[in-house]
Amino acid sequence: MARLILASSSPRRQELLKQLGLEFEICSPEIDEIVQREETATEYVERLAKQKAHAVWQQFPNATIIAADTCLSLDNEIIGKPLNKAHAFEIWQKLSGRMHDVLTGVCVMNALTTSSQVVKTQVQFQILTPHDMEYYWASKEPQDKAGGYAIQGIAAQFIPQIVGSYTNVVGLPLHETAALLKAINVLN
Repeated sequence: MARLILASSSPRRQELLKQLGLEFEICSPEIDEIVQREETATEYVERLAKQKAHAVWQQFPNATIIAADTCLSLDNEIIGKPLNKAHAFEIWQKLSGRMHDVLTGVCVMNALTTSSQVVKTQVQFQILTPHDMEYYWASKEPQDKAGGYAIQGIAAQFIPQIVGSYTNVVGLPLHETAALLKAINVLN
C-alpha cells in the first residue's frame, strides 16, 4: 500500500481515521488560515483542506495525503476556534437556542489526482445559561475546537439535535472520506 499521511495534528481526526482500519502517518502543515474577503464558509474550508494537502504533498510527493478543515457558519458568519474565554462566550451566545452549520472540507491528494468535498451538518444548541458557559469553559474542552465545543464530549448535553453526519461535527466525515479514498483505490 502507498504511504498515507494525515495532514492534521488533531487527535479527533486521527481517532476517526483509525476507524477505517488504515495505517497512516501524521504531518501537520502550517498554513495561513485567515478568511479571504467575500469567502463563504464552504469555500473557506475547501480552500484550507486543499492548501493543507498540497503543503504536505510537496514534502511527500509519493504519498497519498488526507487533509481536512472544519468551521461553523451562522448567519453567513464563519466561526472558528475561540481566541479566549470572552470570545468563547460571544460564540456561545450566538449559538444559544439556534441551529448552525458545521462544515468540513476534506481533500485527498496524490501524484495523480486531487479530490475534495465539503460536508455540512446542522447542529442545534439549547439555550445556554451563563452557568452553562462558565461550567463548560472551566472544563478546558472548548479551547481548541471550532465553535468552541466538542460534540463528542461534555458539550453533547447542550445539543438536542443534529441533522447530518456526526463524524463531520467531530472533524472528519468518515463516509465521505472513505468514498474519496475508495475512488483512488486506497481503501477497498
